Amino acid sequence: MSTIDNLPPLREVIARHDLRAKKQLGQNFLLDLNLTAKIARQAGDMSQCDVLEIGPGPGGLTRGLLAEGARHVLAIEKDARALPALAEIADRYPGRLTVIHGDALEIDPLAHLTPPIRIAANLPYNVGTELLIRWLTPPDWPPFWQSLTLMFQKEVAERIVAAPGSKAYGRLALLAQWRSDARIVMTLPPEAFVPAPKVHSAVVHLTALPAPRYPADPAILSRVTAAAFNQRRKMLRASLRGLHPQIESLLDQAQIPPTARAEEIDLERFCALARALQAARDAQ
Repeated sequence: MSTIDNLPPLREVIARHDLRAKKQLGQNFLLDLNLTAKIARQAGDMSQCDVLEIGPGPGGLTRGLLAEGARHVLAIEKDARALPALAEIADRYPGRLTVIHGDALEIDPLAHLTPPIRIAANLPYNVGTELLIRWLTPPDWPPFWQSLTLMFQKEVAERIVAAPGSKAYGRLALLAQWRSDARIVMTLPPEAFVPAPKVHSAVVHLTALPAPRYPADPAILSRVTAAAFNQRRKMLRASLRGLHPQIESLLDQAQIPPTARAEEIDLERFCALARALQAARDAQ
């Protein structure tokens, strides 16, 4: 029996259900249940929360979340092979685990969750960034979730928390930090996983802010940052030329040197530029 519940160790579960990880599903399994419980604790007190988990696989993190007191876990799993193993966990925790077989990109989890809601997942590598962007860009803010506790490749995690001037700084950092507090709370070596990936991994914890740090229209801010970072080696007066004929004047209004490059500009100044661009368009 495992050290966090009376269910079998994960190696035994994987062998019994023939759950060898599939590369095409972006699967890398964590087998150390003490480690999955530690990751679950990074999500904070879950006793009054429903938790959404994506890609539970054989259920290592699922068991950690439930053992650490999550009120209810909704696990969305694309791989049908994992469903019997997850059903065994549901039997061990009656009424606290719901498993949906399907693609997380196509399922609306809100039909199965009761607020407050947190998200915790060892995200499949092939959909992790796409899911994060979806959660950070809902039509309305605050979002349906209170916090995100997510595992990524370490390189992606560093992009989420990056500061201006660093090589990792870009649109993902701006998107995450505009409306949430983001920090890396754990790093994991390749050998923690089966199969071992070629890169280190990291757990990022993001807490939703009640409102964006600085006012800006989301669509305009997205266009500004896309234009700036798609040509990040160019000066902003060149990379942003297509946004407005008087872009240098708008950069001055936002206190941004026209000769600066995207990686030098912080979130506050990008938001100021988005507001200046919106005002200029409204005045036309």
